[in-house]
Amino acid sequence: MEKHKTVVVPIKKNKKRDARLCVALIAHDGKKAEMISFAKENEQFFKNCNMIATKSTGQLINERTNLSVVQMLSGPVGGDLQIGGLVASKEVDLVIFLRDPLAKQPHDPDIAALLKVCDIHNIPLATNLKSAEILLKGIESIKQTD
Repeated sequence: MEKHKTVVVPIKKNKKRDARLCVALIAHDGKKAEMISFAKENEQFFKNCNMIATKSTGQLINERTNLSVVQMLSGPVGGDLQIGGLVASKEVDLVIFLRDPLAKQPHDPDIAALLKVCDIHNIPLATNLKSAEILLKGIESIKQTD
């Protein structure tokens, strides 16, 4: 059995953060192909970001794109909560979570907790491809005006 260390560490107030956006990518099994396509289509955007993902989503992105994604635990064994902890620690700037709303997930409480922590900390959250596209376009337009 693999041993995992927790990666959730609160930011020290005087610590300077990497200026690059940190984007979390999560996709339910029925949405993984869509996430891979989305990552490929937006590869230039994501190359300028720090990226994290739940285990199988991250593994697929690493294998099928030219992107480098840090993998957390699998969603059902705590990966959603790890990412939620990073959101609460202000380490994550954007979450793209392609959920399958018609499939019952055994870790629904963890998913609800992640969505809630994004709302509490005012972190942009996309749960479908269209909202993800709009978020990326919005970020790009903000960068162009800076």
